[in-house]
Amino acid sequence: MVWARRRKAQAYEPRDTLNSLLMGLGSVVAGMLFAGAVAAVMLAAYDVRLATIGWQWWAWIACFVLDDFAYYWIHRSGHRVRWFWASHVNHHSSQHYNLSTALRQSWTSVIALNFLIRAPIAFLGFHPAMIAAVAGVNLIYQFWIHTEVIRRMPRWFEAVMNTPSHHRVHHATNPQYLDRNYAGVFIVWDRMFGTFQREHDDLRIHYGIVKQLGSFNLLWTAFHEWIGMARDVWKAPWRHKLSYIWRVPGWSHDDSRDTSDMIRKRWLARQSD
Repeated sequence: MVWARRRKAQAYEPRDTLNSLLMGLGSVVAGMLFAGAVAAVMLAAYDVRLATIGWQWWAWIACFVLDDFAYYWIHRSGHRVRWFWASHVNHHSSQHYNLSTALRQSWTSVIALNFLIRAPIAFLGFHPAMIAAVAGVNLIYQFWIHTEVIRRMPRWFEAVMNTPSHHRVHHATNPQYLDRNYAGVFIVWDRMFGTFQREHDDLRIHYGIVKQLGSFNLLWTAFHEWIGMARDVWKAPWRHKLSYIWRVPGWSHDDSRDTSDMIRKRWLARQSD
């Protein structure tokens, strides 16, 4: 905030920052309320484990890498399945990109059940407490990359790790940047699975979501996509109701809306004209 005051005053907006901080606080409260249920699921998976990995130093490294791999798929599903997007969208709803944006976390991630993607790690034989610890480190790592202050890290670091540059792309609404760079810590997952996009220095990034909130109402921030999804399911013909839950965000049975793929496809077509 001190840097922004001197160099880029528009980087912070008081109401937006307050909204992010309150979303972060609510996420902590929700996590405490549902921690027992999450622990029970992970312990159940551990009880039928294939092996007992133990607490050796190498196990911590292996668990961290596996957890980051799981996070990639949790995050990717959070953008490609509307049910999960309803929980994740609030993290993207700020039109500013600063450290407070990192704290704009979901209140409903446990309800969305995306934590189940981590359960196979416990099934392999890693203790749930170890998984929780490395997941916490993963989340802490992602805090510092929510900034415009740092332009580029060293080339070798940019090649392997998630960085502010890579994550700015992820938070952008520019057509060529939509649904890219899902990584938590290691950007190599995006490179491996074809979802990597580098940042272009000559392109101004627009942050937020395709259809901006237009409000600083805290409850609307937390629940607007759940409400929108419920409305769509209620109004949809019977054969399409589940599609409004499990298809990509923006999908509609009459093609009256745009998905990120459609927006990106139109942009690519214009580039080739």
